[in-house]
Amino acid sequence: MSTMPDYTGWIVRATAGRDKDGLFCVMDVDQDQGRLLIADGKRRRAARPKVKDLNHVKLLTGGFDHPAIQRLKQGETLSDKALRRALAAFRDQLEV
Repeated sequence: MSTMPDYTGWIVRATAGRDKDGLFCVMDVDQDQGRLLIADGKRRRAARPKVKDLNHVKLLTGGFDHPAIQRLKQGETLSDKALRRALAAFRDQLEV
């Protein structure tokens, strides 16, 4: 089995499940299971990210430049508030 790319810090949209169409940030990658751990800081907190199969999300961007996302990529923990702000900034960027 090949290793999965590191999607940490990517913004994704859920395409299946009860959280369908929701925006999330990839908090970590479970290499053993080949799954993503995603959170949005509201329904799904950063401390307890949801495990989601890669086939059930749409990868939106890997290069979103936000200070909170940069901290996450450097391995720092992120507060729910910082995560919500980063996703809100991304949403605003989509609407422009």
